[in-house]
This record gives sequence, structure tokens and C-alpha cells, in this order.
Amino acid sequence: MIDRLRWATHRLTKRLWFRASLFSLLGVATALLAVVFKDFVPESLPTRIGADAVDKILGIIASSMLAVTTFSLSTMVTAYGAASSGVTPRATTLVMEDTTTQNALATFIGSFLFSLVGIIALSTGAYGAQGRVLLFAVTIAVVVLVVYTLLRWIDHLSKLGRVGETIDRVEKAAMAAISQRAQWPCLGAAAYPADHALAPGAMTIESGQTGYVQHIDVLALGAIAQHDCTHIYLEVVPGTFVHEGMPLLHVVSLGTRQDDGTQATREKILSTLTIGNRRTFEHDPRFGLCVLSEIASRALSPAVNDPGTAIDVIGRGVRTLTCWSKPGGSGRQTDPQCEQVFVRGLNVDDLFEDFFAPISRDGAGVFEVDARLLKALISLAEINPVLFKTACLRQADQLITRAHATLTLQHEKERLSALAKAIGAIRPARAVYRLSESPKSILTGL
Repeated sequence: MIDRLRWATHRLTKRLWFRASLFSLLGVATALLAVVFKDFVPESLPTRIGADAVDKILGIIASSMLAVTTFSLSTMVTAYGAASSGVTPRATTLVMEDTTTQNALATFIGSFLFSLVGIIALSTGAYGAQGRVLLFAVTIAVVVLVVYTLLRWIDHLSKLGRVGETIDRVEKAAMAAISQRAQWPCLGAAAYPADHALAPGAMTIESGQTGYVQHIDVLALGAIAQHDCTHIYLEVVPGTFVHEGMPLLHVVSLGTRQDDGTQATREKILSTLTIGNRRTFEHDPRFGLCVLSEIASRALSPAVNDPGTAIDVIGRGVRTLTCWSKPGGSGRQTDPQCEQVFVRGLNVDDLFEDFFAPISRDGAGVFEVDARLLKALISLAEINPVLFKTACLRQADQLITRAHATLTLQHEKERLSALAKAIGAIRPARAVYRLSESPKSILTGL
């Protein structure tokens, strides 16, 4: 569970311009430090070191770093295009947030500005003989940094924008989001009561924007609920598409305190929800699964015809969904400050529908993909029969229906039917259930 300020800061640090600006300021400051600390250098040191060579070194760095930066930018644009056309446009965001690429570009720009400021300061005579010594030492350190970054950048270029590497990024992002949600099934709030009926005097807060919910500051909502003595029932979660006038949440007063004004309360509560133009990976596990299935569907299209990539993605989906069967390490489900906020948890059927349905639809005519899908469902049903078996049976039934309508060979249909029957034969060896679910709800689900 992350509050809005930390989430916004985290998003900011992933922007390309942020690191480039930071390294640029660092380069300018480093070049000017020699002017400030030149008096601490002994007067006899410059003649022994030969600091006059710094002019030529700075000139080489300035000219070469400008060319390298231009080349790096063109390479990045090419990699983004390859990720968009070869994998999916939704994965381009993760490629753009690559820290190695951002650090390399920021280092090149920072080194260029460092050398440029150094040359300007040298031409004005601001350094003097003693300042040249400090500038010479810093320049050597910059050269070492540039060489290290170039070597790392060359190695990274062999993978940047490739299909396999981009899929790795999507899988990692999906697993991180689903693992965090496994630890906080309701984002740190209390579980939304299944039989909850809206009170007659409840205040409904509607959306003033159209877009996707990207983040919900549950901690801030908990503080508002405690201060105003209310219960807040959220009707949306990160990833929900909302439109103007759509109910976002309901506020039910406990009758012990009056709020400080309806309009002020609405604005205060609306400020805890971030609505943007597109979905993000951080707090939306379903989006990660949707992107993985989209990659597989693109690979199965007649234009690409790459069943191997689809089969690879299916295995990654099994690993990702396995994270949902593992309870959070801390075992915490509700933050003590958010007990008066109620949020709906994720539904297992929705997770399976997001991942398996598009692949089974587009791969129904490929026996190898159908068989791998059924084996993946068998694996998940064996990993956690109580949690996954019902969803596995539902997806297997849909897959068999599609495959029988598409495949032409009878023996392939029979083999798929035999695999599907194996799911129904799986029995839980012991009572395994999520910490977010009570034993009573588990028995009811069976």
C-alpha cells in the first residue's frame, strides 16, 4: 500500500527527463566545484601534474559525448518502435522506464555539460593554475565513468527492444503488482461486505473525469473516515475505467460527527483518487495479465504466426498467477488506520479471464497452444485446488468448446478432452486457502 506522494515521486523518478536533468545539474556543479576549492591545492602541484592537458581532454569529451548522445537517442527510438510493433504498444512504457538506458543517456548528457562548462570557465581564467589541478582530477574520474557506461551500454543494446527481453519486463511488472496485491488484497482497507446495502442517507461521490483509475490513496481515505466518523465504500479499484458522473464511492456517516461541508468533503475525497488516460502496471495486476495475453494473441495472428512465443507467454502466466496463491509475507490484510474504508478484492475468475480467454480464442486452431493452455490450467489447479480449480474448469470448458469448433482432426480433439478431464480429477490434498479468505467462504465456494 503506497500513499499518493510516494507513488507520484516513484512515477517521477521513472521519467527520462528526470535522470537526465539530475545528471546535467551534477555535471555543471562538478565543473564549478574546482573554482570553489582551488585555494586548497598547493601552488607547486600544478607544475608536477601537468594540468594543462585538461583543455584537450575536455574538448574531446564535449565533441564525442554530443555524438554519442545523438546516437543513443536514435537507438532508443528504434527500440521503442520495435517493442511497440513486435510485442505490444502497452509494453513500450516499461522499455522507456529502463534504468540502464536512462542512466546511460543521463551520463552522456551530464558529461557533455561538464566538459562544456569546464571549457567556458577555463577560457575566462576562473580556475587558475590550482583550479586546473582539481578540474584535471575530476575530468579523469568522468572519463572512467564514461568508459564504464559505454561498455555497459553496448552490452545492453544487444537486448534493448527485443521480444524476449520486453516480455521479461512485462512479466516482472505483472508479478510485482500481483504480489503486492496478495499482501494487501484490499489495498490495506477492509474487505467490501458482500451483502452490503447502501444506507438511505449515504453521500455518493461521482467522477468528474473520464479515464482509468491509476492510484487510490487508501491511507488518506482512512484519515478522512476517522476524522469525519464515516465509513467509505469504494466502488472502483486501480484499473477501473470511469466516466463523468459515474459513482466512485459512497460515504456513510456514523452519526457521531458532522462533516465540515459537503463540497469540501467531496473535493477532499476526490483528491485521493488519481485518474489518468491509460492504465499503469504498478497497482493494477489485471493490466499486467492483459498485456501478457495480448503479446500471445499478437504472436498467434496470421501476420506473425509465432506459436512458440505464445507458449512461452503461457508459462509466464502460470508463474504470475502462482503469486496470487501465495499469501503476503507479513500476513497483514488491513491497515489499522484504514478499517473504516472498504474496497473490493480481486476475483480469481477475472484474473483467469484476462489471461486465458484471449489466448484460447486466438489459438483455438493451433493444437500445440491448446494443449499447453490445458497443461497450464492443470498446473494451477494442482498448485492451489481450493483457490484455482473452479476457474480452471471454467476456462478449460471454454477452450474445449472453441477447439472442437476449430480443429479438424478427431484425435486432437480427443487428446484435449482427456487433458481437460484431468483438471476435474484433481482433489485438494489439504485445506489450502488465502489469508484474505475465511474458512467459511472457502467451504461455500466448494
